[in-house]
Amino acid sequence: MATGRNEVSRRSFLRTTGVAALAVPNIITSKALGSADGTPPASERIVLASVGAGGQGSSDLGNFMRDKRVQLVAVCDVRKQVRETWAAKGKDIKTYIDYREMIQRSDIDMIHCATPDHNHAQVTIDSMKAGKDIFCQKPLGLTIGEGRKMVETARQYSRVFSCGSQRVMEYAQEACAANSGRYGKILEAWSMPGDSSRMCTLPAQGDPEADGIDWDLWLGAAPWAPYHPQRCSGGVGMNEGFRAWVDYSGGMTTDLGAHRWGGVLHAFGLEHTGPTDIILPGHQGCDNLTLVFANGMRIVSLGTSDGRAMKPRYLCEGGLAVPYVGMPTPPPGLRWYEDGARSPQEDVINCIIKRRRPFRDVEVAHRTATCCHLTNIARLLNRDLKWDPDTERFINDEAANRMISRPRRGPWQI
Repeated sequence: MATGRNEVSRRSFLRTTGVAALAVPNIITSKALGSADGTPPASERIVLASVGAGGQGSSDLGNFMRDKRVQLVAVCDVRKQVRETWAAKGKDIKTYIDYREMIQRSDIDMIHCATPDHNHAQVTIDSMKAGKDIFCQKPLGLTIGEGRKMVETARQYSRVFSCGSQRVMEYAQEACAANSGRYGKILEAWSMPGDSSRMCTLPAQGDPEADGIDWDLWLGAAPWAPYHPQRCSGGVGMNEGFRAWVDYSGGMTTDLGAHRWGGVLHAFGLEHTGPTDIILPGHQGCDNLTLVFANGMRIVSLGTSDGRAMKPRYLCEGGLAVPYVGMPTPPPGLRWYEDGARSPQEDVINCIIKRRRPFRDVEVAHRTATCCHLTNIARLLNRDLKWDPDTERFINDEAANRMISRPRRGPWQI
């Protein structure tokens, strides 16, 4: 395991006050020595930098900055407007266009990544190799292969890696009711992850330089495509924005599935494995797309017009599990955040300090994302699939196995 946090912090503090760290003020203020408001001395703070600091990334950073144990020193974004917004917040926040320059700073302990999905793997793997711990927004990656590589890198370099899902706790009541035993054995969960992404045929439109975006860096490992503002906007839904397009995202299936199916897998106690069968609607007696696990449990993917499961609902032997007064929260075996953490951001800070795996550890996030990717692959191939969750390969289906990973553009290799 990595060196204890105090020793690492002292070394970081010496570096940040040394000649090599020219971007960091060399005056030791009262804040650097700690203060009465509970802010620890600089030597005990986790030094944070962000890649992708607009939209949800900005919200994440707000949560981190409220934690007195964290000091934000750098922000990287390919969008000029986002960089200017953060530069205006304080002279101690340095801005970057290319994250590869930023992660070489020896004073940085942790990288926050909230880029579009297709750049998660590259940014986090490069950062872990540079010795940084990670908080990455969901979904974990663009493909199953990327996710496994992220897990392997975290383990190889002994990094703490949390993949945030700010809504997992919203589903705690339903999960706890299902696990309480009052309703008997859980049979299946109903949930609605949303639609898959699709090919983008938008023509060239506008000028990325005039719009203040480095288009080549935004594309990263994705195939080259002409600039169009709706390719890269942060709009949520399937009509515009990066989530709509298959080169950059798995659609709302991976976006909402990371929330909803992550909670289901945890409630099932299956967050370290995966399904064995992916069954399309109308096949094998299933009215909806269904993921079947080795122990017989099922995740039923409801359509977007079905209002039964905006949040996951659990069908048990005794009927639907419904939260009730006096229900244990959580019951034995169902772990949410430890040490009183109230958010995934607070949880990952606790875990970095104690050098342990967070609630939304990279392996758990990978297994959740894999369920979503399997759904997209089955829809695209339009057939049922058999999956080996141990080898992470499709059984007797090479066409499907070729979709576990994708080619990466130019220098962007992991």
